[in-house]
Amino acid sequence: MYHITQLAVKYAQYMLTAKNGKGHGIHSPFVYELVRNVFNNPSKPAAWHDIEALRKLLLKDDSLLQINDFGAGSSKGLKKQRSIRQIAVSSLKSPKYARLLHRMVQYFQPKNMVELGTSLGITTAYLASANKQSKVVTLEGADAIAQIAKQHFQRLQLNNIQLVVGHFDETLLGVMNEAGKIDFVFVDGNHAFKPTLRYFKTILPYTHADTVMVFDDIHWSAEMEKVWDAIRNDSAVTLSIDLFFMGIVFFRSQQHEKQHFTIRY
Repeated sequence: MYHITQLAVKYAQYMLTAKNGKGHGIHSPFVYELVRNVFNNPSKPAAWHDIEALRKLLLKDDSLLQINDFGAGSSKGLKKQRSIRQIAVSSLKSPKYARLLHRMVQYFQPKNMVELGTSLGITTAYLASANKQSKVVTLEGADAIAQIAKQHFQRLQLNNIQLVVGHFDETLLGVMNEAGKIDFVFVDGNHAFKPTLRYFKTILPYTHADTVMVFDDIHWSAEMEKVWDAIRNDSAVTLSIDLFFMGIVFFRSQQHEKQHFTIRY
């Protein structure tokens, strides 16, 4: 992980080089409409209130959990004791970006979604509440965290979520085989080069021309920047967008020339 000072410098560079967040100067009708209708959408769906109320409770919860940490820099099977509050502070996607995912799901209307990294279920709730006719399969490595997330889904009355517990290397392929084709993917799991690239390669055969894949924390570390470059330069990817804290890739077969955009968000 980059030191906070390094990250600040990189963010400043991103702000200087990124395209205007209003869509000006973006020479792609598809991306222009995405910026106008999703990135700059001023609506505030009612579902956000209940999810954010839950987030506030989690940020005050000092209950302790015994968890297996499979993330970057951790050893398989390593037990750690962490409070729900600590997990919420370190792992939950900020409201700004969780809401962006919600808007993207509303815009693209995917039927089958997969999330790698449930954590406490806040982002999952944003995905599932954006289109209740869809199915969200979310993968979580730590059973104790997964059980808490499951309670949150029940509390929010979200019945279109399937939670799969286990190491991604052992569960992902089975999930993909069962799904067949995937419309929307959010990857927020192991922040290391080899595992993240492996997840991408595992999912790739199940994508189609309208699949949207979102990768979290693409500038979190040198490894994440390296894997982001590998993913966006993959021959199957025709369009990519760098939002600094998130990266989005598309597989649009109707697009004959590969394009990459860095957009202020």
